[in-house]
Amino acid sequence: MGTDDLFKKRRAKRKARKVETIEPRADSYLIACEGEKTEPLYFDAIAKEVKRKLGGNLDVPIINTFGEGRETVNLVEKAIELVNRANTNYQHVWVVMDKDDFTDFDEAIEMARAHGFEVAWSNQRFEYQLYPHFFFSDSALHRNDWMSKLSEIFSSWGIRDEGYEKNLDDLYEIVSTYGDFPRAQANAQRMRERFSDGRPPSLRDPCTTVDLLVGELRRLCERD
Repeated sequence: MGTDDLFKKRRAKRKARKVETIEPRADSYLIACEGEKTEPLYFDAIAKEVKRKLGGNLDVPIINTFGEGRETVNLVEKAIELVNRANTNYQHVWVVMDKDDFTDFDEAIEMARAHGFEVAWSNQRFEYQLYPHFFFSDSALHRNDWMSKLSEIFSSWGIRDEGYEKNLDDLYEIVSTYGDFPRAQANAQRMRERFSDGRPPSLRDPCTTVDLLVGELRRLCERD
């Protein structure tokens, strides 16, 4: 009995030392997405670009994306679970979520930030953050209208005869080829400045912070 207790104590000490000595991996990212396909495909494509451009003798940042298809608070809870279970002590944790019709949008953002996570959110939908790559708009449109506007651009510019569709596996490549990331960041920042009165994200329509995450990841590619 005494030997068993001693073994348990030693095992507990080893586990404690292991946890205490884990250091964050530089430029390690965990990105948890509310969308099941569109967002993970988009950020996976950025991760591949980072790995391609940083290869060789440079350390390639760890970028893991997960599409959960959960409501916003449930997504944050899942992100917390993923972080706690991960073998990597992530330096950067981002949660990607849309307003849609979720009533817990603001609560989820506050919850994520309380856990030290960054939030790349869009009101109303992820597609809004794509539109500023092409044009500026401050119209509070229904989320389906943003998809229609993107579809018009895709068709009229000869990008895709079928127009825009969700779950495109080459969406990031399309935006990189035909869009303009500096313009997108400038347009997104312009929209955020319109809502400098402190209103919650759920009342900032349209608005997005996804460009902050995209810009951060793209800057990794420019690292010497």
